[in-house]
Amino acid sequence: MRARLMALILSPKPPPFALGLLVAAVLITVETVLLFALRPGTPEGARSVVYLCGVLIISSLWGPGLGILTSVLSALAFNYFHIRPYWTFELVPRRDLLSVTVFIGAGLLTSFLADLARARAAEATQRQQEADLAAELARLMLRAGDLRSVLAPAARRIAEVFALRSAAIELGAVTEDDGRAALPLWDHQTRLGTLLVPAALPEGTLERLRQRLVPSLESLLRAAVDREAITDSLRASREEATSLMEEQSALRRVATLVAQGSPPTEVFGAVAEELRQICGLRNTALIRYEQDGTGTLVSGRYEPGAIEIPPGTRLLLDGDCLSGIIKRTGSSARVSYVNAAGPTAAMVREMGIRSGIAAPVMVEGRLWGASLVTTRSPAPISQDAMARLVDFTKLLATAIANADSRAQLTASRARIVAAADNTRRQLERDLHDGTQQRLISLALHLRWVEASVVPPGHDTIRRELALAANGLTDACNDLREISRGLHPAILSKGGLGPALKALARRSPIPVELTVHIDQRLPERVEVTTYYIVSEALTNAAKHAQATMVRVDAEARDAVLGLRIHDDGVGGADTGSGTGLIGLQDRTEALGGRLEVVSPIGDGTTLRVRIPIDAMDPGDAA
Repeated sequence: MRARLMALILSPKPPPFALGLLVAAVLITVETVLLFALRPGTPEGARSVVYLCGVLIISSLWGPGLGILTSVLSALAFNYFHIRPYWTFELVPRRDLLSVTVFIGAGLLTSFLADLARARAAEATQRQQEADLAAELARLMLRAGDLRSVLAPAARRIAEVFALRSAAIELGAVTEDDGRAALPLWDHQTRLGTLLVPAALPEGTLERLRQRLVPSLESLLRAAVDREAITDSLRASREEATSLMEEQSALRRVATLVAQGSPPTEVFGAVAEELRQICGLRNTALIRYEQDGTGTLVSGRYEPGAIEIPPGTRLLLDGDCLSGIIKRTGSSARVSYVNAAGPTAAMVREMGIRSGIAAPVMVEGRLWGASLVTTRSPAPISQDAMARLVDFTKLLATAIANADSRAQLTASRARIVAAADNTRRQLERDLHDGTQQRLISLALHLRWVEASVVPPGHDTIRRELALAANGLTDACNDLREISRGLHPAILSKGGLGPALKALARRSPIPVELTVHIDQRLPERVEVTTYYIVSEALTNAAKHAQATMVRVDAEARDAVLGLRIHDDGVGGADTGSGTGLIGLQDRTEALGGRLEVVSPIGDGTTLRVRIPIDAMDPGDAA
């Protein structure tokens, strides 16, 4: 009850005047009736205080006007009902004037104090609302990811709290007009924004906005702008760090492939895939420039549904194609293929490509090729993607150089091995068709001469002729063995299986041979395998002191697998001068691997894997 009474007293708006009249009448009536009970033994002056209570209540709730009226009516009621002679008006100016003056004075004082209390309460309420508003604005503006998105809700709350028709907060300077007043928001000498309110506001409301809202709004706006700048900086740093980590991870994956000796096609394919991941899942390609002025597509990765160009495709560099521009300028480039000229640009346009970007691949100071990113989307590729392509291509240049060097080295070794095999084959053919045939002819002629020596007494001549003929036969046999070592004819005629069986039969130590090959293999693979087995059998007989050798050969899944194990003394390695290093070079020239396991005292094992579809030396870049 007390709380409700205090709320009524402190309410900024008084209750209705008609209600006040009714309450005043009720209070005067109750006070009059009450005084009838108090009349016996109570002085007249003391009884008048009862009417004063009603005056104080009315004055505090309805103000001085109704308070004065209640004071006059209370004095008249007191005079009529409770001052002798009762039930009649007998005015005594001094007495009655004093009563009215006391009632009116008490009412005015009470009304003043109540107004003051109401004013203080109203100000406290405003302060609380403003504090709550400041807290709400702080939550809105300091938690928002985008400051502009919360300015409209913040302005609506300001309008609600300050009872404005409308309000708006704009960043930067905005001039006022006939309908709006502009309150600038400053950060020292920098204009942060503007608070726009209705132009026809009372001066008191404008002053309240300037004194109480604008300073806090300036602080919040300053903090929000600073926070947004810090957030943007942190986001940019985080994105840059993430981008760098992605690039380093991609580079590490490519470098791992290079370090593992993966085929160049696999390395270049990984480069194109990493470019696609770095630059937003678009079409990517890696172009190598050739000495004849064309470019070769060494790898590519494509968007779903895109037309794919096979690796190894030669591209003309004329016109407005990306690879041609890089070739001519040596700098990164951007192209729209909508109206681009040239045969390559026309081909790309037919594939549905709308635009693209490219960066040069520099290897040891020379222009090796270009990395390309293209899209079928009408929207151009962003500058951020362009920057990432340029930076990542620079990082990949070393890996590309290593892979290219490995490819060139492999191709060179393959050409050397092929040239040596061709020379061996030609030498074997020359020996078989020339020198060997002449020696056989000479031996036959000597045998004929020996048989023609008829007169007796020429036994010495006959013995000398027989000895010469036998020497020629032995020389012919030796020459046959030499030619077989240069390039075994049985390998060309019968294939790898019969050739290995022939090696096993000629071996001075027993050989357990298992061959699972049901097809003719490429000549370079058969020759390499033959020489590996031949060298392994020779080493087992000469160096390993072996009593048995086991050879297993199998062609499966486009790979020839070969395992050779002896039970000798072990201790062999590729640097011991046993010919293993030459076998390793020959194997690696075909993209294969040769592994030697030779613990001392536990024999030697050779494990060989050679791709059956190994690159022909003539296909080298």
